[in-house]
Amino acid sequence: MSLSADDQLEAVFGADGALSRAIPGYRMRRQQVEMAQAIGQALREHSLLVAEAGTGTGKTFAYLVPALLSGGKVIISTGTKNLQDQLYSRDLPTVREALQVPVSTALLKGRANYVCHHHLEGALADGRFASREDVAHLHKIARFAKVSQSGDRAELADVPENAPAWQSATSTRENCLGQDCRQYAECFVMAARREALSADIVVVNHHLFFADVMLRDEGVAELLPACNAVIFDEAHQLPETATLFFGETLSSGQLLDLCRDTLIEAIAGAGDAPALRPAVAAVEKASRDARLALPLDAARLAYAAAIAKQTFKQALADLYEDLKKLSKLLETQAQRGEGLENCWKRALDLQARLARWTAAEPEGMVRWVETYSASFQLNAAPLDIAEIFRKQLQGHPRAWIFTSATLAVNRDFSHYTAEMGLDEARTACWDSPFDYAEQALLYVPAGLPAPNDAAHTAAVVEAAWPVIQASRGRAFLLFTTLRAMRRAHELLRERFEAAGVDYPLLLQGEGSRSELLERFRRLGNAVLVASQSFWEGVDVRGEALSLVVIDKLPFAPPDDPVLAARIEYLDKQGKNAFMEYQLPHAAISLKQGAGRLIRDETDRGVLMICDPRLISKPYGRRIWQSLPAMRRTRALEDVTEFFAAAPVE
Repeated sequence: MSLSADDQLEAVFGADGALSRAIPGYRMRRQQVEMAQAIGQALREHSLLVAEAGTGTGKTFAYLVPALLSGGKVIISTGTKNLQDQLYSRDLPTVREALQVPVSTALLKGRANYVCHHHLEGALADGRFASREDVAHLHKIARFAKVSQSGDRAELADVPENAPAWQSATSTRENCLGQDCRQYAECFVMAARREALSADIVVVNHHLFFADVMLRDEGVAELLPACNAVIFDEAHQLPETATLFFGETLSSGQLLDLCRDTLIEAIAGAGDAPALRPAVAAVEKASRDARLALPLDAARLAYAAAIAKQTFKQALADLYEDLKKLSKLLETQAQRGEGLENCWKRALDLQARLARWTAAEPEGMVRWVETYSASFQLNAAPLDIAEIFRKQLQGHPRAWIFTSATLAVNRDFSHYTAEMGLDEARTACWDSPFDYAEQALLYVPAGLPAPNDAAHTAAVVEAAWPVIQASRGRAFLLFTTLRAMRRAHELLRERFEAAGVDYPLLLQGEGSRSELLERFRRLGNAVLVASQSFWEGVDVRGEALSLVVIDKLPFAPPDDPVLAARIEYLDKQGKNAFMEYQLPHAAISLKQGAGRLIRDETDRGVLMICDPRLISKPYGRRIWQSLPAMRRTRALEDVTEFFAAAPVE
């Protein structure tokens, strides 16, 4: 008698199953088995499943096992490139080997991750570099391109990820020549796509998925018709990613890339067209003038506020005219080569985007400007993505699976399913197998000022100081703003010096995130002060992290132009924007931050939330009930006793 599909999965995950035999230290978890069975059912029925699985459930194996056993073509999309690499290089081979199934796999990234022979050749011929280091990096990339099978820049550790040389040695959606490229046959991007088309399991990331599907590039959009299932890991990130790609952007980076590429192509194919250089210089100047007309600090400005600045409005008008002149000049040279023709089409496209952004705002859209230290970005995005995403689900029957540790608010998925248009989805929730009641303590100190009080950050440091001493360092202090983060770091440094304590004090920005985390783990008693970029995707197991301090409930600032527009949009529909949008987002974000604390069955720690609204406001209960079931206290003595019960060796 043959086993049912559920019994098959039970056997694979069981104490004597394939995973147990192949993976040292593997232990069966009931939550993992049930999640795998629910995913297996969705794969068989080509249905929608939204599944939350608490930290430690082992959700990666819970979807990989049924996906590999399904016999169909599956696209798996992860939140970041790092997770994508880990899934493809570590988790997928481990499960495939354990199951002994003849399944082919492929890794597909955005084109900017692969060396482009055409642009590398152009950059080497151009010979204009900002530094000797750039020259050295470019030559390393050239040597790598000759021997690499994949051309994936992640394989070349000798050239830093943020090295300027990569920009000259890779292509973008805009400047790729496609089939017109003379080196199309050797193209690494096309090779990766061909491999993905023939593979059973394809690993992508959310940005690539939405960029390709929405813009109908040759990649994921080409894979979708043939696939039987799409699995989104870290699915809580999808609403933000989808909003970005369902909209439209125009950045100063795109403008400057066009200028750089036009000069390179002009040198190669239009040396007798001297008017191109001043036309390019005019676009470069207009782009920089537009940035100078905006605030110097990184900020988000509503369309109305930005356009009200006469200097910015005039700068955009000048930019449009200069782009128009460059487009006309490029049109006269376009027939002289594929590169020049590509630059002409890009100039026209950027010109059209700028015209759309400055025109009347379409219904249901929000426009805003994002400023960075030396650049800016004009954005337009839909306020409601449900209907647009619903259209992606139609067509060929396939399973769509959305999973994360943070999708529900107190086991309620309605916020997520409504936002994503997943009305017909089955939802399921599995708690973490960790014993939070024994392993963790939630501490909300009494007597703290309101989070909008100017004295709040100082009060957070004051309240956290005895807890840091009790935990003997080993702490993350996470802040909702960069200003509060920097102020807290100053105050802590003064405290450390005055008290003569020698816990290493680390600050976000002193190195890359991976470098800081490596130092934190290695030191064993460090205190890291950081902002929301450390709230998710960070895994520190063991005693090195025993305290997580969060300064405020992570509500988005009410003056954020996108949030303000969304609140207005929801209010017009008669909805309660706070309860239906702001509160669920804050609760899910807080769950992510809290999730840094307990990463293993033997971890112990304290989660300290320094926001009195968690206790004083009626909605506070809904938020803390969404957190894992830790013991709760407002007494410092309970915290010191908790740490004293497990002294550091």
